[in-house]
Amino acid sequence: MSTSAPARSNKIARYISPVLLLALMWAIQILDAILPGSFTGFGLRSWDFGSLQGLVLGPLLHSGWPHLIANSLPFLVLGCLVAVEGAKRFWLVTVIVALIGGAGTWLLNAPGTLTVGASVLVFGYFAYIVVRVFSPRPIAHRIAYALIAVIIVVLYGGSMLSGIVGVSAGISWQAHLFGALGGAVAALAGARRSGASPA
Repeated sequence: MSTSAPARSNKIARYISPVLLLALMWAIQILDAILPGSFTGFGLRSWDFGSLQGLVLGPLLHSGWPHLIANSLPFLVLGCLVAVEGAKRFWLVTVIVALIGGAGTWLLNAPGTLTVGASVLVFGYFAYIVVRVFSPRPIAHRIAYALIAVIIVVLYGGSMLSGIVGVSAGISWQAHLFGALGGAVAALAGARRSGASPA
C-alpha cells in the first residue's frame, strides 16, 4: 500500500502543469481587468522585432473574457492528455508549439498584426495527440492513443479545421496552422527519441 500511494500521487501530479498554466492565464486576465492599461500589448506583433517576447507571453494573453473562456476547456482537456506522458514532456511540447506557432504567425501575418491567445497551444496539443498515434511504441500504447485521437477528432476536429480554413475576420489562422505544425513536430521528435530508446 505504501508504494501505490506515491505512484498514484505521481500520476496526479503530472496534470498540475496544464492546470497551473491555465490558472496563470486566468490570473493575468483578472489583473488585466483590474489594472489600468492592457497586457495584450505584450503579445506578438508581426514583423516587429521589439515584440518577440510575445512568443512566450502571447499564448498567456487574451483579448477579453469570451476569448479566454472559449480557449479554457479545450486547453485543459488537450493539455492534460499531453501531460499523460509526464510534466517534462508537457513543457517540452508547449515550448516547441509556442516557438513554431509564434514564429510562423510572426512571419505570415500582416506586419503590425497583434496576436494573443492560447489557441496556438490548443491546436498544437491537438496535432500532437493525433500524430502521436504513429509513434514507434508498444501496440497497446498505440491503440490507446488511436482511441484517444478518434475521440479528440470527433469532439474538436470540426472546430480545428474551421479554425484554419474557415476562420472569421480578426482570428489568426496563422497561429492555428503553425501551432498545429509545432504539435506535429513535437510528436515526431518524441517518436524519434522513443525509437532510439531500448524497448
